[in-house]
Amino acid sequence: MLFPFMGMNGAFEVKNYLIPEIETMIQQTRTMEESKITESDVHDLRQTSELKNQKMSVSDYIVAFSGLSDSFCIGLVDMCDSTRISANLNERDWCRYYSIFLNSAAKILARFGGQIIKNGGDSLLYYFPESNKLRYGCLSCLEFSLALVESQKFISKKIQEEGLPSLNFRVSADYGKVIFMKSNNSVSLDVIGPPVNMCSKINHRATSNSVVIGGDLYQMVKDQNDYRFTQIPGFSIGLKYTYPIYALTRRKQI
Repeated sequence: MLFPFMGMNGAFEVKNYLIPEIETMIQQTRTMEESKITESDVHDLRQTSELKNQKMSVSDYIVAFSGLSDSFCIGLVDMCDSTRISANLNERDWCRYYSIFLNSAAKILARFGGQIIKNGGDSLLYYFPESNKLRYGCLSCLEFSLALVESQKFISKKIQEEGLPSLNFRVSADYGKVIFMKSNNSVSLDVIGPPVNMCSKINHRATSNSVVIGGDLYQMVKDQNDYRFTQIPGFSIGLKYTYPIYALTRRKQI
């Protein structure tokens, strides 16, 4: 099944899966926070770090490119006003605030086959592995982006019930060739390429709790009638050339 959470009339039924799953995730997060990292855990982490530093100086840091490249849908969700909000919260509250945001986004992302590349604290960078060979991988990217925005009111409500500020974020996505890379002090892969850079550049062109996509992704999905693509002021990339950007919304069901 392409999109297991589409209703019979084609409309996206957010509440059918988001409410119970996000509520469960929030409870799991609370349980994890109650079993706090102990001083012994911190000591072990410091010892591990010291051992690594003894074996590898700063100058020994090495990045290796895999030589494997392919085209994927890349996305970025970035929290609005995170610096101002965290500055007005105590440590426990801002940790709780960020964890609900990150875990909620990750939970929904997994439902659409997306994988996290990097956790930026107040942002998530991710990609859709199936978008390199299957057309629906790009549609999964669009559906995730809209599902996340459609869940904003519910997630924000749960956050505010805990006495925390409302949650707002921007979502951006694009399509293009990336190269996988890895450093010698990390077990996780990273990616680099134009769509990664462009997602970051165009993210602030989105209004609060909305989605923008780059021109290359638009070319992959522009024939899809379930979505509305509204061109907005583009991003200048020099030489008098402006990269097109589109605001993404869902067409209302008739």
